[in-house]
Amino acid sequence: MPLSVQLFVLVFSVAAGFVAAGIVGSFYQLVTSEPARFALLGSSAPAMMVTFLFCSVAGPFIIMRYALAEGPKQRSAAGWIVGSVAIAGLWSACSGVIVLDFALAAQASL
Repeated sequence: MPLSVQLFVLVFSVAAGFVAAGIVGSFYQLVTSEPARFALLGSSAPAMMVTFLFCSVAGPFIIMRYALAEGPKQRSAAGWIVGSVAIAGLWSACSGVIVLDFALAAQASL
């Protein structure tokens, strides 16, 4: 497979992962009227499982929101933003591959 196709797939999976993170994070904020964050949603075992799944999908959105809110307040704002973009981008690529796999599996089952 040519390198340009591989880069396109990578960029597309990053975009799909970040869009999924944004949708989940925004839906959480719509339902609870508070922004998404890395915190337990309850103390029971099912609540911990939901927290893990929620943070797995919404993680890049949470990271970038905190980076854009807190980054300018830091002394090394550029480093803070670049690090946050790198982490959120890699996380989005991984979750994007999973989201696209689910989408292709759903399309194949129709």
